[in-house]
Amino acid sequence: MEILVWIGAAISLIGLCGLVLSIVRVNRARRAGLSDEALRAAVQKVLPLNLGALFLSVIGLMLVILGIFLGG
Repeated sequence: MEILVWIGAAISLIGLCGLVLSIVRVNRARRAGLSDEALRAAVQKVLPLNLGALFLSVIGLMLVILGIFLGG
């Protein structure tokens, strides 16, 4: 079950990279000095990436916990 732990860790790492990317994109939009409506549109564009990254992180962590549980 050790492989399950490593696969889960890799999936969580991919999710974490997605979260960092979404933070960077929103930060760029905030620094661009956009109007309120344009900023909302930029954040709405990033929202699916953010939710997908959170989903990957949760699934990866669940795989890690499952691998530890089944391996022990």
